Amino acid sequence: MADKRQITVATGDGIGPEIMEATLHILEQAGAEIEPEFIDVGEKVYLTGNSTGIPQEAWDSLRRTKVLLKAPITTPQGGGYKSLNVTIRTAMGLYANVRPCVSYHPVIENKHPEMDLVIVRENEEDLYSGIEHQQTPDVVQSLKLISRPGSERIIRHAFEYARQNNRKKVSCLVKDNIMKLSDGLFHQVFKEIAAEYPDIESNSYIVDIGMARIADSPEEFDVIVTLNLYGDIASDIAAQIAGSVGLAGSANIGDEIAMFEAIHGSAPDIAGKGIANPSGLLHGAIMMLVHIGQPEAAEKIHNAWLKTIEDGMLTGDMAKGKEAVGTKEFAHAVVERLGQSPSTLEPVTYSKAPMEKSEKNIRPNYIPERELDGTDVFLFNNTLTIDEIAEKLERAAGSNHEFVMMTNRGVKVYPNGFSETFLSDHWRCRFQPVEGVKETQTEIRELLARIESEDLDWIKIENLYRFDGKIAYSLAQGQ
Repeated sequence: MADKRQITVATGDGIGPEIMEATLHILEQAGAEIEPEFIDVGEKVYLTGNSTGIPQEAWDSLRRTKVLLKAPITTPQGGGYKSLNVTIRTAMGLYANVRPCVSYHPVIENKHPEMDLVIVRENEEDLYSGIEHQQTPDVVQSLKLISRPGSERIIRHAFEYARQNNRKKVSCLVKDNIMKLSDGLFHQVFKEIAAEYPDIESNSYIVDIGMARIADSPEEFDVIVTLNLYGDIASDIAAQIAGSVGLAGSANIGDEIAMFEAIHGSAPDIAGKGIANPSGLLHGAIMMLVHIGQPEAAEKIHNAWLKTIEDGMLTGDMAKGKEAVGTKEFAHAVVERLGQSPSTLEPVTYSKAPMEKSEKNIRPNYIPERELDGTDVFLFNNTLTIDEIAEKLERAAGSNHEFVMMTNRGVKVYPNGFSETFLSDHWRCRFQPVEGVKETQTEIRELLARIESEDLDWIKIENLYRFDGKIAYSLAQGQ
């Protein structure tokens, strides 16, 4: 018999130790060839002064085993504590968050008995990069970062997942009618990659109507791929519609390392009562078994779990007022049914072939020509009127720049603004070179010096570029 596969296990906080014990018991009884290596992460690590909630020895274990099975953890309230999940995902490059959301109707009642979708969420970029600033008393900003390589690999992962799991369609959720550059890039990459998979249907939705359709008609979807924030929201909505957030497992996949977990929290209010549902973590563990090449054990456990709930052995969150069983009783019921399959619910099968990992990328094999096309200068001002600021900026523009426009919170207020527009103390002022002048960093530095000489407080700049002659910045109304 081959050596058992070492995995790193974090028992977590709150209900974590109870549901992890139940999950590992089921895996052991099912013959899963794993050897757990336990680590401490979460609340007690945070309270030692470690702001990440994960000590060095835990990192060492994860690098060694390449797989983490993690129960929910508690992040202490108050400032200074970083999200352990976000830290692990970004530090270890776990770019793909995969969340199946399945209806178990009529065993667990819901309004969508045909629902069977998977959300593939980008896990590292978007607003979750956590890059924020406050530069004026009135306004804070959060930077949304979307990259072509980051978009490529999550979208390709979604199509490869669909092909591996005999899924027929991949849908993309974006908001590129508003965020034309960031969400626009993600959507463009989706269309490029979709063309490489003619055997899989593809379509896209603006995210607001897409989420409305998930809530109303989830059976229309198969695999959904989307950006970080949208995926976080959509997956919780879908899990709840399917029956309960407590049933859903999650895989976080990287090139080298993977983390598997339940999507729910640590529920400290019911910790120690023996009533927690281990199903979410168990489903995460099932995904882990598939990932490490033990699909037979995954299939055996999953079908036993389906048979268990089909037989009416339900924890309180699933029973919804009916007779319920506790955590250990539920785990024992699953073990008793190992080797059995459900009769009402659809039995599960897992592919025995490993998922293909494509190294291909579709970036052009050249570096596009980048041309500096001006700059947006951001000001702090809470005393001068719009016309007073504009007069100073017209002078500061000098002979080589044109003062093009000024916005406040993204709304153009000069020239030809509206008196009704609500104003903050944060102003964006666009300057572009006059015809015949080539923009340079030196010209911009001299512009900033002239703005300072007008007693205006500039707080940052964002340079404007064209790539291969194409404008790569947002335009204001009237430009």
